[in-house]
Amino acid sequence: MMATLVHRGFKVASFKVGPDFIDPGHHGRITGMPSRNLDGWMLPEAYNRDSFARHTSGADVAVLEGVMGLFDGYDGKSEAGSTAQMAKWLGLPVLLVVDAKSMARSVAALVHGFESFDENLRLCGILFNNVGSARHLEYLRDALAGEVKTPCLGGVMRDPGLTIPERHLGLITQQDHPLSERDRMQLVRMLENSLDLNDFLASLPPLEMKKAFPSQDVDNPSMAVRLGVAMDSAFCFYYQDNLDLLANAGAELIFFSPLSDRELPPDLDGLYLGGGYPELFAGRLSANAGMMDQIRQASRNGMPIYGECGGFMYLGRYIDDLEGKRYPMAGCLPATFRMLPRRQSLGYREVTFSRACLIGKKGQRIRGHEFHYSERKATAKAPPTVYHVSARGGRHQFSEGFQTANTLGSYMHLHFGSAPSVAEALVGSCLKYKNVKESDSAPIHSIEIDRNDK
Repeated sequence: MMATLVHRGFKVASFKVGPDFIDPGHHGRITGMPSRNLDGWMLPEAYNRDSFARHTSGADVAVLEGVMGLFDGYDGKSEAGSTAQMAKWLGLPVLLVVDAKSMARSVAALVHGFESFDENLRLCGILFNNVGSARHLEYLRDALAGEVKTPCLGGVMRDPGLTIPERHLGLITQQDHPLSERDRMQLVRMLENSLDLNDFLASLPPLEMKKAFPSQDVDNPSMAVRLGVAMDSAFCFYYQDNLDLLANAGAELIFFSPLSDRELPPDLDGLYLGGGYPELFAGRLSANAGMMDQIRQASRNGMPIYGECGGFMYLGRYIDDLEGKRYPMAGCLPATFRMLPRRQSLGYREVTFSRACLIGKKGQRIRGHEFHYSERKATAKAPPTVYHVSARGGRHQFSEGFQTANTLGSYMHLHFGSAPSVAEALVGSCLKYKNVKESDSAPIHSIEIDRNDK
């Protein structure tokens, strides 16, 4: 849909419902603009509304990709975090994509159930996917006729050549599977042949956007710090809002690659290493010893360093792969990680800072998500935890978040939009380090890191 709209000359604002990093990357590659995450559990309703209004300003059309099924979200009891909830909050109609593979008349019962489940939700059309043939599509149309109110807009024929490969955390990322111009045109032809886009667009409501928004400029230029952000195939899981909030708080974002760059960018005041796939690139990361040495020395000198999930693993001592091979990592935190064949954790998380840390004060709360196939092996010298984590509606609680000096790592992917003061606190920590550094006084912290502790 996005590829076709862009091909027709529309400026497309793209969004993803839920805590996903990979889909927004593909959106951005297609539309040429960053895709934003909207989330009814991690983020307040007002934040979602403002984000949608802000980032549709100047766009011709907005496309939101849902999460899982239409009504799936935080739990089985409420609509929190679901696509349906977001559609109602924003007043948007829903195009229901139905997988028709191996289905016939039963699609009428399925669509009827979606229509009747929530009377406050407006479905604007049905688009069948994985249709076997023109005759199959005719059968599906006949099944809906007279049984449901939502119109059938067409069907996408099954085409194995359009499949994006997957791996253990989902689809292959846009960094490793960029769509070529040929791929894009194949997508355009597929959709143009699947539905009447002109009639569909004419049926959509106009975008209702605010006239003005709060300034995104840095309020205090003297707060400006240089924050290095790891960005490559190994580290690419970032909420765009996190980066925007850091920039708004006064951070100049300097992107670098722990995979291919031989040294850190100059004059940095802090580092942010997001999630991704360090386990897939462990050999290359480990071989880039110069980069790891510089990051380890920066940690020893007290530079603020914040790592999430994959970034957390890189900041540890070792990563052990599924075959038991061990790869030395940066060694900033006394932690060793082991890859496992099965998923170890998945779900929303609410984090309360159990003590003051790099990104906030004691008692500060922030929401996020956790998803990984690795585990942290117990060590004799584990640093103190700074997070109290609540999962599964508060029924499961545990300690997480490890900080040594000014280096903080955790499996949690935090969305700073749920607590914008966290971005301000991280920039404030970088500013404090910068001021000490420029005063030619001793580093904030000077620590020794024992890489031999297994």
